[in-house]
Amino acid sequence: MKDRIVVAVDAMGSDNAPDIEVKGAVDAAGKWGIPIILIGDSERIQENLKRYNIRGLDIRVQHASEIVTMNDHPADAVRRKKDSSIRVAFELVKRGEAQAVVSAGNSGATLAAGMFILKRLPGIDRPAIATIFPSRRGRTLILDVGGTVDCKPHQLAQFAFMGDLFARHLMKKKDPVVGLLSNGSEESKGVELTREAHLLLKDAPFNYKGYIEGRDIFDGGADVVVCDGFVGNVVLKTCEGLAECVSRLLREEIKSRFLGRLGYLLARPAFAAFKKKVDYSEVGGAPLLGIDGIAMICHGGSSSKAIMNAIFTAREYVTNQINEKLLVQIKNHPMHT
Repeated sequence: MKDRIVVAVDAMGSDNAPDIEVKGAVDAAGKWGIPIILIGDSERIQENLKRYNIRGLDIRVQHASEIVTMNDHPADAVRRKKDSSIRVAFELVKRGEAQAVVSAGNSGATLAAGMFILKRLPGIDRPAIATIFPSRRGRTLILDVGGTVDCKPHQLAQFAFMGDLFARHLMKKKDPVVGLLSNGSEESKGVELTREAHLLLKDAPFNYKGYIEGRDIFDGGADVVVCDGFVGNVVLKTCEGLAECVSRLLREEIKSRFLGRLGYLLARPAFAAFKKKVDYSEVGGAPLLGIDGIAMICHGGSSSKAIMNAIFTAREYVTNQINEKLLVQIKNHPMHT
């Protein structure tokens, strides 16, 4: 592991690029001393950097003349746009000039770049996108939420291995409980995919609980929840929509009544604490697990705080040598077809 861990930031990916990426990078470099390379339109990035006092900060700019937009076909764009900010960021990692990538751009292109440029880790068939949800026990990691939609049983087992290691070393869970998402907790439930994956995981060298239901995600029934990318993405988007709906309805109710406004003033500290627990920017982004490198996928509407925290998480991933530990686990307990 390198003592100097450099994070490559795709500065052109977010809805408000490069302003958000630049501020997030400056904050991360200032707060934790993380060396950062900002990739994208160098003129626009340099203009943004002039707003901040970056003296003493280890930040440099790498020009990239192209941008992968949200309308581009992910795989085609990565192949065609060879000087895009996403591709250049991954090329820097491949050459060893950086050790991790952070991007709030096209998530499909970030996934494609990871697969195309860095390749998969030996013993891992498909990558998984992991995201962290709040729960009564603190936080719950769910994977996959969109990386691989058509999975095989041994691939779900590999996701479980990756999730367990992430929870132990980055979420600081001493003995994380791993569960397989199904339509019931009984072994007779599920579909062929989950039933076969369940059999593979029974002898896993970690705390595998078995099947869990959707309601267990927020109840803290498991620290790591494993599912295929199709199911995981539906769960993610449903939860995002529910959270937005509840927030909007709550605001409308508070504004519509005098006692509601008064109650809000009295409960403001509780609301602030709740907001912090469910705020995605506290984590920053979703790690792309299973590639031979480190990448954090951020929401297109990310704040600079989210970018800052994603940079920190990327650095921690490298520091904790998650990929190296995963290779040891897979070697000792191979999960292949």
